Amino acid sequence: MTAPDTITMSRAEYTALLERLEDAEDRARIAERRDDPTIGHDNLKRILAGEHPVKVWREEKGLKQNELAATAGISAPMLNDIEKGRRTPSLDVARRLASALGLTLDDLFD
Repeated sequence: MTAPDTITMSRAEYTALLERLEDAEDRARIAERRDDPTIGHDNLKRILAGEHPVKVWREEKGLKQNELAATAGISAPMLNDIEKGRRTPSLDVARRLASALGLTLDDLFD
């Protein structure tokens, strides 16, 4: 019968090893989210102040209303009404707007 392989280390070494493992896990989670859409601080403040997220994200992406409307398959006047809060998009239109902006519904409306 052979003895199992064992390693002996001090508690300080063990604690340091655990901390390095946690740091590596944190870096891996950050790397997974690196491609998630982000919005600048000023634009986030605009959304929090009540500006419509579709308008803010559209401008963040450098699109004109007619460009986003065409990509989403809606009319420019409809997009204008959505951005001004005069019209609530249907779920289908909201999905198309999010897709045209390279976002998920949660990114755009959450």
